[in-house]
Parts: sequence; structure tokens; C-alpha cells
Amino acid sequence: MKDPERLVLDLEGVELAPALAELDGKVTAGDPYIEKLRVARNRPGVVRVVLDLKSEIKTEVFTLKPVASYGHRLVLDLYPLVAPDPLAALIEAGGRQPSAQPEAATPSAPKVARLATIVIDPGHGGEDPGALGRLGSREKDITLIIARRLKALVDAEPDMRALLTRDGDYFLRLDARVEKARRVRADLFVSIHADAFLKPHARGSSVFALSERRASSEAAKWLAKRENEADLVGGVNLDVKDPHLKHTLIDLQQTATIDYSLRLGHAVLGELGQVNTLHKARVEQASFAVLKAPDVPSILVETAFISNPEEESRLNDLDYQDRIARAVLAGIKRYLARHPPRPASPVALNLPGAPAPSR
Repeated sequence: MKDPERLVLDLEGVELAPALAELDGKVTAGDPYIEKLRVARNRPGVVRVVLDLKSEIKTEVFTLKPVASYGHRLVLDLYPLVAPDPLAALIEAGGRQPSAQPEAATPSAPKVARLATIVIDPGHGGEDPGALGRLGSREKDITLIIARRLKALVDAEPDMRALLTRDGDYFLRLDARVEKARRVRADLFVSIHADAFLKPHARGSSVFALSERRASSEAAKWLAKRENEADLVGGVNLDVKDPHLKHTLIDLQQTATIDYSLRLGHAVLGELGQVNTLHKARVEQASFAVLKAPDVPSILVETAFISNPEEESRLNDLDYQDRIARAVLAGIKRYLARHPPRPASPVALNLPGAPAPSR
């Protein structure tokens, strides 16, 4: 509805239960799109949900069948009519110059330093808690804490900026995480996890890069299958081919990207070994869906095994979280020292949507 912008959802055959009545308290003041939310009984048998919007939006509504502990669900996704461009915001911020005196002003183009853009992906979120520890820890919470810490450290570097795929407890499809990195033409993509294994004595930190052929170990294959199934919780049809990957997975470009990913993974793994025991002394490879950006070097970091009671305790320790984040940053810096960011990503050549490289 217009003047002002609102979204109205009528739920027929639904009673005004406490869970619905409490929805208005779920919208924070800093929400970028929703001003406030109101729920009331509109007429007998109909509950009306009204979202007062800050800007014009587009919507997608779909239902999900029961899975795990969840029953039938109605999902309402809101998208801005014009999506914000995080990269453009970074460029604008980097191009701001101190104001000159009016009489001395001379026209000149703003000079923008080339910042390395690091996209950090906290694994899982929302209705997908990820792995669960024996002490009740949830992977989605720990990954978000470490990712936020890593982002703060990256942003403190003069030549780097970080973006999070999610900065809250909400579900995000695996392909959406990849698309976010591609949309901002990220130089690197780092997915943070704290997974579980079948045996509780499994321990140590790991780093994974993509493998298109086969997993480099049975554990890697099992973990990749577990992570890729996260989309099932959100009701995504995994049989649909990713449009960005359909024509590129068999291209040599993917091979080049994997090579850079392995270099990044090796640098990060070496730093993690100073903080925790390594589960494997080499970068492993598996078919994680979240690593399949064809033009962004991508790694998945298993910070520790949440299924190991000792490591679960460490994952909840603020000092350990900080040391892990600093180790990942140190690895990123080692990689960038050898492969500094270019006008285009070092492997982003001739791909749809990728910038043309300068020569």
C-alpha cells in the first residue's frame, strides 16, 4: 500500500496468539527497511500484520513443509526495490576529500585508493543453528561472534574493508552468500564455521578450499554434505542450477580460482596452527556450495570442533575467539602481501558481471 509505504498481510483462519502479538517488539530502531510492525485482529478469523516501511520494497512469499523441529511455515521475504551497493558506499567513503576554501577550489577527480574487499561469511543462522555442542552451544552463534571480531580487525587495517554476509541471527541461502561476494566483486571470501563430526574426539582447526572432483578425505566429504544440506532447512530446491555457475564450473577459470583459494588457505592454516591443534596439516578440498564463486578466491575455516567438549569450551572463550580472528587476519595479510588486490580480482577474467581487467 502507498502513501505511506506499507505491507499488509492478512492471515485467515489464524488466531491472535502471543507469538504474533509479540512480533512488534522484534523490529529494531536500526532496521534499514521496516519502520515498525503492527499486529491486530482485523475481523473474525483474520489477523492483520502491517509493516510500516522506510522505502519501497518488493516481496516474495512462499511456504515451507515441516522439517526437523519446525512445522508448516509461511515465509515473507522483503527486498529493497533498489538494492544498496556496499562497494559503491566504500568507494564513496574512500573518495571523500577535505573541503578546500572556495576561492582556492580547482576541479579535480577524486582519487580512490584500491581497498581489498574481504567478504566474511558467518556459517548458518536463523532456523539453521548448525552444529550443536554437548554444552548447548550453537554453531550459528559462535560463527557470528568470530566473524564480527574478524570484521572489526579487518576494518582497522588501512588497506582493507570487510563485509558480512549476515550480521544477525537469520537464515541465508548458500547461493545468496556466494552472490553477495560476487556482487561487491570481493577479493576474498572467508566462511567461518565450528562444525561437528561423528566422533566426539575429533579436534583441531581446518581450512577447506573447493574441489570439483572429489573430497580430499572422508571427513571433508561428510562435512561438505552436512553444510550443503543446510539449504534444505530453508526450503531451497537444490536441484536448480546456480545461474552463475552453470557455464563456468567446467571453465578453466574455476581452476585458477581454486589455485588462489589454496594459496589463501595455506596462509591462514599456518597462522591457525599457532593458536590451535590442526585437524589436518594441509588445506583440504571438498565440494562446499558456499565456496563456488567462480571468480573469488574462497576458503571455509573450521575454527574447532564444537562436538569436542574441550574445544566447545574454547569456542565460547572470548580470548580464543579473538586469537582465532587475529590468526585468520594474519593469514589474509600474508596472502595479500604476495597477491595484492588489482583493479580486477586476480582471477576475475572474462566472467559475466566481472569488471574488465586493466593492463
